[in-house]
Amino acid sequence: MASMYGHRWRIARARHLALHPLCVYCAAQGYRTPASVVDHVTPHRGDSALFWAASNWQSLCKTCHDGAKQTLEKSGYLKGSTLEGLPLDVRHPWHRGTDE
Repeated sequence: MASMYGHRWRIARARHLALHPLCVYCAAQGYRTPASVVDHVTPHRGDSALFWAASNWQSLCKTCHDGAKQTLEKSGYLKGSTLEGLPLDVRHPWHRGTDE
């Protein structure tokens, strides 16, 4: 797997960040934060096709990549709430019971 992060990846990563320079998680909250990480939306787990699928890439700042994205992968939803205390992420378990 480490070989996928070689020269070819560094070029692809730089191009992606040039085309998509802002963190998508921060942008969703109204912030304009420069991205420094090209994240795989769906973890590739060594799958070369998924690794190189640009449609599976998103730009994140390091804070969001190391925090919110890791939480999402572990719990299945992003943390955070509105001023009223309602969870922001529609995948949060609270939302499952609201349509009944």
